[in-house]
Amino acid sequence: MIGIVDYNAGNITSVERALKSLGIDFVLSKKPEELENCEKLIFPGVGDAAYAMQQLKETGFDEFLKRKTQAGVPLLGICLGSQIIFDWSEEGDTKCLGLVKGKIRYFESIKAGLSEKGFKIPQIGWNNIEVKNDGSPILAGVKENADVYFVHSYVICPEDNSVIKATASYGIEVPAVIQSGNIFACQFHPEKSGEEGLKILRNFCTI
Repeated sequence: MIGIVDYNAGNITSVERALKSLGIDFVLSKKPEELENCEKLIFPGVGDAAYAMQQLKETGFDEFLKRKTQAGVPLLGICLGSQIIFDWSEEGDTKCLGLVKGKIRYFESIKAGLSEKGFKIPQIGWNNIEVKNDGSPILAGVKENADVYFVHSYVICPEDNSVIKATASYGIEVPAVIQSGNIFACQFHPEKSGEEGLKILRNFCTI
């Protein structure tokens, strides 16, 4: 059974719809105890890092996610959920979950002048991804240079670049898919990325 973490900061409806279209059974809950027996967890998110971390702490999902991932339960972070699995976010100077070593930085903090060069921030829309570091099981069968849908102003900056399994180009090289052991993450929205995105979700749910 797949568990979807609902901590009042997730893009829940589109994830539910995608899993239903794939015929995948899931449980959606705002209570960690109701996801205790799930074999895999999906951790979506949109919005502000500081607010999201506040919600995780208030619901108890912060400690739940740490405990479950340490026990080897596969986790898929999506969008904001792909960011706050790291140590710290420049957005609101926010201490995050620390499941994977690294920081989250604003586009312009990494490379100033992107907006003036025509790269609007946030990046909103379709962009193709390129597989790196031998890819990841969640990318199995995804076509080369697949187009996926991004909405983000902040960029994943892992300490260990080997966890980057796919990137997109948007003025800089943007980490798009992460895997560190049993922890997976997509900076984009696979649930909004058509057939290729559905392949990623199916792969995660069946690995």
